[in-house]
Amino acid sequence: MCGITGEIRFNGAADIAAVTRMMSVLGTRGPDGGGLVSYNKISFGHRRLKVIDLSDCAAQPMFDPELGLCIVFNGCIYDHLELRRELEGEGYRFFSKGDTEVILKAWHCWGPDCLQRFHGMFAFVIWERESGRVFAARDRLGIKPLYYAEIDDGLRFASTLPALLQAGGVDTSIDPVALHHYMSFHSVVPAPHTILRGVRKLPPATWLCIDAEGNRRQETWWRVNYEHDEPERSFEEWIELVLDGLRTAVRRRLVADVDVGVFLSGGLDSSLVTALIHEAGHEALQTFSVGFESAGGERGDEFHYSDAVSNHYHTHHHRFFIGSDELLEALPGCVGAMSEPMVSHDAVGFFLLSREVSRHLRVVQSGQGADEVFGGYHWYPSLMEEGAGVADYRRLFFDRTHEEMQRVLMPELVSEDYSSEFVENHFRLPGADSTIDRALRLDTTVMLVDDPVKRVDNMTMAWGLEARVPFLDHELVELAARVPAGFKVGGGGKHVLKEAARKVIPHDVIDRPKGYFPVPALKYIRGPYRDFLQDIMNSRAARERGIFRREYVDELFQDPDRHITPLGGSKLWQVALLEYWLQANGL
Repeated sequence: MCGITGEIRFNGAADIAAVTRMMSVLGTRGPDGGGLVSYNKISFGHRRLKVIDLSDCAAQPMFDPELGLCIVFNGCIYDHLELRRELEGEGYRFFSKGDTEVILKAWHCWGPDCLQRFHGMFAFVIWERESGRVFAARDRLGIKPLYYAEIDDGLRFASTLPALLQAGGVDTSIDPVALHHYMSFHSVVPAPHTILRGVRKLPPATWLCIDAEGNRRQETWWRVNYEHDEPERSFEEWIELVLDGLRTAVRRRLVADVDVGVFLSGGLDSSLVTALIHEAGHEALQTFSVGFESAGGERGDEFHYSDAVSNHYHTHHHRFFIGSDELLEALPGCVGAMSEPMVSHDAVGFFLLSREVSRHLRVVQSGQGADEVFGGYHWYPSLMEEGAGVADYRRLFFDRTHEEMQRVLMPELVSEDYSSEFVENHFRLPGADSTIDRALRLDTTVMLVDDPVKRVDNMTMAWGLEARVPFLDHELVELAARVPAGFKVGGGGKHVLKEAARKVIPHDVIDRPKGYFPVPALKYIRGPYRDFLQDIMNSRAARERGIFRREYVDELFQDPDRHITPLGGSKLWQVALLEYWLQANGL
């Protein structure tokens, strides 16, 4: 896993200095080395984290003079060895042992169809020397990010938004559509939007081709189907299929030339991943968990659960307790690691856990995605009811109504109800038969991408740590989409996954109360945290920016505990975080 960046010009030479500045921001994503190449109209930069083929033969940017192709790539292709053998059968010769070169050969052999063959997470950009074309692609579930910004007669791209800012020349005004999503859709800003007008992101499962004159073609190359048009299966049959699919997903993500550990919270998802890695024969497994001080009557750790799982599988377990002072001290680094503002309280938890894990390992597996893919959230049962629709989804998930938004934001920044319109349009798309299936599709392909998955990528890569997410194996996601919704949402959520888990992990792990990654101090904002946020919102920058109505901000500070979103988030933290992120990026 790495950081990629570059500039493409349609007339004249690429700006190497701009690419160098962008690379400097990506250093934590690739602490093991860097490289830059320039071929007149294009300049590519790369920061490397060595995980597969630790030799310099796999360094990037990678240029294949025989094929006339150059690539920068971030991610991992788990089936690269199988694809290598197939390509060798087609006559291709390899000079490295890694997955980067496999992408180059696969692109040359199969063109865009190569994407269908990749099992993995990826964002890459390829330049063709002879035609001058540039081809960019992103994986099916958007696990790996790819941002871009338009410039005069060209385009820049990078793994993070702040890298593009470092190059300069970006329109940094607030995008009203993105702002509406951020403030209502639980900080989820769907692609191609970002909070800034001048920066966009390539949507998941999308490729973009740009010819030498700047003409573009963009296509979605994968969609998940939630229609249930195959022969009926029993619940027991689905259990076996799910367990087999997850075994395959976990095994794929053990492919590495370094050790692979696990983020172990002690919940169902991470415990199941731990069990299947142990089952695959990795007995010297390292596992990691983090806890915080309690606040507002909420416990700040779940160590008793993670300890029990670790003891059962005899893992080498590391647990880290973060005191209140250390948490506050970590906030600047955490916010600085965010490519976009991320309101979820557990971002700082992942940030600090990743710091500790990076001292031991380069790669971990994480249980992120199981709740979206297998229907684990508390709002799903209501969407199974007859007559449920968009209004119910909005009531259960949205942080604010459009009417409240008009009381929150300055008038020039709020007009249309963009978030409701987005959900309505997504629900109208073909490929899902019911409200619950439409909601699961939206949460898996949009909400998951631009909240939990983005958070894990940003926080782990801030410390040069690669996170792999087996629950987002695309074949497992496709399988889960075919499972009848009642088999997922029933039984208190994730029913079929829980029953599959009973075959491999202790029942008390499965039947425990549903937990989460708790950071109570950012939900119940008091003492030094309240003072810290007041300094941000009372600053000259915040007042001159004029995003929020001042009377609303004052109301939040008067009683932060009273202003909690339907999903249990602090509205004060959400407002202050956006301003804090803008200031942290010099905006």
